Amino acid sequence: MSVALPAPVVNADSAYYWAAAAAERLVIRKCMHCGQLHFMPRYLCPHCWSTDLEWVEISGRGRVYSFTVMRRPADPAFSDLAPYVVALIDLDEGPRMMAGVVGEDALGVAIGDPVTVIFEPRGGEAKVPQFKRVAR
Repeated sequence: MSVALPAPVVNADSAYYWAAAAAERLVIRKCMHCGQLHFMPRYLCPHCWSTDLEWVEISGRGRVYSFTVMRRPADPAFSDLAPYVVALIDLDEGPRMMAGVVGEDALGVAIGDPVTVIFEPRGGEAKVPQFKRVAR
């Protein structure tokens, strides 16, 4: 049984992020007060609490900080994908984000592996940033 993967849940804080992802661009927030970059999308800086933020496009490159292999998905929509990898990615620009590692060699992932973003279609116009391993 194949179930469609869920589309992202969009809210006021994340609407620009998801629109950029649909256009295959990875963006994060930058605080104009303290200069820090951060991820997840939110309306204030987690470093200094300023609301003076802008969106910046980033490279989409990083390294695997940690990962787990999901063998028993909590959501039935992901059952056909199991086993699959969920990882914490240290982006080259500094912030850390959680995403899937996809591709034929995803289950061979190791801490420190270099990765690059790809965008996985999720119904309609929606796309979700995921990462694939790149040669060292």
